[in-house]
Amino acid sequence: MDDYPLLNLFLTMLYLFLWVMWFFLLFKVVTDLFRDHTLNGWAKAGWLIFVILLPYLGVLIYLIVRGRSMHERDAKAVKDSEAAFRQYVREAASGEGSSGSTSHVSDLTKLAELKDKGALNAEEYERAKAKLLA
Repeated sequence: MDDYPLLNLFLTMLYLFLWVMWFFLLFKVVTDLFRDHTLNGWAKAGWLIFVILLPYLGVLIYLIVRGRSMHERDAKAVKDSEAAFRQYVREAASGEGSSGSTSHVSDLTKLAELKDKGALNAEEYERAKAKLLA
């Protein structure tokens, strides 16, 4: 370590960081190419060949030419994902599954309320609970 100065260590770390960021950017461009539905197959193939053969220039030109639409596709994907998550949470919270039947959680809650009110004794409650969970 005596023959490797601290500044060289920092430069090596910087180069490693830039190299990793470069691959991240390259993968981002390639995935954006395949996610874009407005381009036909030949255009996608042309961009892909350009990005692979001249990677630095190809990615730079891709970002200049298609950067805005790349951002719009990312924003749309985030909105769609968030909407799907909210829909899933709504369905799970309401107790409706894909078949439209009530969930076991709401049925168990109703059974517990009936037991607490005295409408069911402990034995009837356990039988009904076992039947629901079976």
